[in-house]
Amino acid sequence: MWDDREALADLELGGRERVLDVGCGTGELARVLAEESPGEVVGCDADRALPVVAGDALRLPFRDDAFDLVVCQALLINLPDPAAAVREFGRVSSDLVAAVEPDNAAVSVESTVETETGLAARARRAYLDGVETDVTLGGEGVREAFEEAGLSGITTRRHYHIRRIEPPYAERDLQSARRKASGEGLADDRETLLRGDLSTEEYDDLRTDWREMGRSVVEQMRDGEYRRAEVVPFYVTVGSV
Repeated sequence: MWDDREALADLELGGRERVLDVGCGTGELARVLAEESPGEVVGCDADRALPVVAGDALRLPFRDDAFDLVVCQALLINLPDPAAAVREFGRVSSDLVAAVEPDNAAVSVESTVETETGLAARARRAYLDGVETDVTLGGEGVREAFEEAGLSGITTRRHYHIRRIEPPYAERDLQSARRKASGEGLADDRETLLRGDLSTEEYDDLRTDWREMGRSVVEQMRDGEYRRAEVVPFYVTVGSV
């Protein structure tokens, strides 16, 4: 995702002494932060199975001003009260807080399977209607959370992450195609999809169309013809405590 790191410029990573990555997951962003910063990078995640400091984003296990930068990626979109988390980030930061969050309503898909673009948009609309947090935060929603948390000097930079699938296919690409053909992916999100306006009959129709699309994906992959590009807009928002 971070082959181009221009959007991270406002984090001023070159001068950081202690950086905290909240909700670090498997550490993709933390590795980038470590490469760009001369100081220490600490990961924090609620998943105690991960080899990082275990902690809740709303109750971080660190003293006040323990870091000079606190950052998260794709975390606030999963929280019911993003501003509460930002306030906690500000408590443990002596300087900057940053959030890298997507606008999932603005995701676009292009595919060599003719039906995939429309079906992806259809499934996304239903998911957004049923999900319980604001997964469309992007830049404006994060800015509002930063302002509510009392941060100042807020800046936002946009970064486009393009996820490509093309020959030679990676194992994860093949697995994704198989899940489409079986309908597993939609089945995993069934509860969310049905929480909105989508009826059970409409969900069943969508899953039928999705599986047919998935079989076309598998066929094109066998012939080495399948290509897909998904563009996800992320917004890097930075504020001073």
